Amino acid sequence: MSKPDLGIMYGDEGLKNTKKLLHKFGAAERLVWSGARVGIKPNLVLPSPAEKGATTDPEIVAGIIEYIKNYSPAEITIMEGSWVGSETEQAFQTCGYVDLAEKYGVKLKNLKNDGIQTLSGGKDVYKICAGVLEQDILINVPVLKAHCQTKLTCALKNLKGCIPDSEKRRFHREGLHRPIAALDQIIQTDLVVVDGIYGDLTFEEGGNPVKMNRIIAGLDPVLVDSYAARLMALEPGDVGYLKRAAAKRGVDTSLSEAHVQEFNTPVDQVSLRENSSRLAAELSDKYINGKAACSACYGNLIYALYRLKSNGALNSFSDKIYIGQDYRGQKMEGPGIGSCTAEFSRNLEGCPPEACEIMEFLKNDVL
Repeated sequence: MSKPDLGIMYGDEGLKNTKKLLHKFGAAERLVWSGARVGIKPNLVLPSPAEKGATTDPEIVAGIIEYIKNYSPAEITIMEGSWVGSETEQAFQTCGYVDLAEKYGVKLKNLKNDGIQTLSGGKDVYKICAGVLEQDILINVPVLKAHCQTKLTCALKNLKGCIPDSEKRRFHREGLHRPIAALDQIIQTDLVVVDGIYGDLTFEEGGNPVKMNRIIAGLDPVLVDSYAARLMALEPGDVGYLKRAAAKRGVDTSLSEAHVQEFNTPVDQVSLRENSSRLAAELSDKYINGKAACSACYGNLIYALYRLKSNGALNSFSDKIYIGQDYRGQKMEGPGIGSCTAEFSRNLEGCPPEACEIMEFLKNDVL
């Protein structure tokens, strides 16, 4: 059987599940590890713990390190350049990466203090932190979250931490989408491991976290971001830089030909209140009847509801949407989300259905 293009592992045990995912995905078989210089690029945009929804869980990076060390005595460097106005060293400390580096004997590299190389990206020339380009293998470890300007930030946009602050300012002057797409042509990503345990509903800085309980692996960052967009109730074409990067690579963002494999099922029985932000709790209180809902399914529903509310589609909606394992086998009137509500009068199958699918179901069959 062919190896999957995208692999998914559900759950919130970052270290253990990352190792399992990379093993099942066959990462070691696809990449040359022996003696390689391996750069790991998390998203440490600012000093904030991962459960706030903005930064990469260090347990996921720990899982990557343990997996690599099992195959090769590689030279591993965790590298980041936090956003303009934020100190990378403080982010390393607050987010748990100083302890991580000491535990595993790996290096930390503050890309804000790095040398610079100038390279072409299409018609434009961009400055790239030299340490990124010196790696034999680059592993991109973004967070699945929203962005106030680009709607989505995941694999492609995470590469923005690989450029100096002067270029970050330039990217904003140029509107972000074109230069981010150009970065994909300049910086080769060999493996993407997405932290989807927590994501943020509204903003790249965190503050409205939603527990999504999944980790995603892929080799192609455009394919990864296309999948990530749908988890946030976005079509890939809604994200300007993703649309541009896909056109340059010739990638089918519909995922119609992609082999996506889930290696386990999201059966964690959690409270809808677990670590919910104020906004997520408000959406839950107003629109959801949930009993023993899995975080993966619940998180997708919250993203779909937020997108519909932002578009004004929920203004006159007063019913409740049902979700959760305690509804299994029950025949009820009303809309049900996921396979657990298969006996409901109106049901969207899936375990879990994507946020994009939930949004379309609610728009067409419920609202």
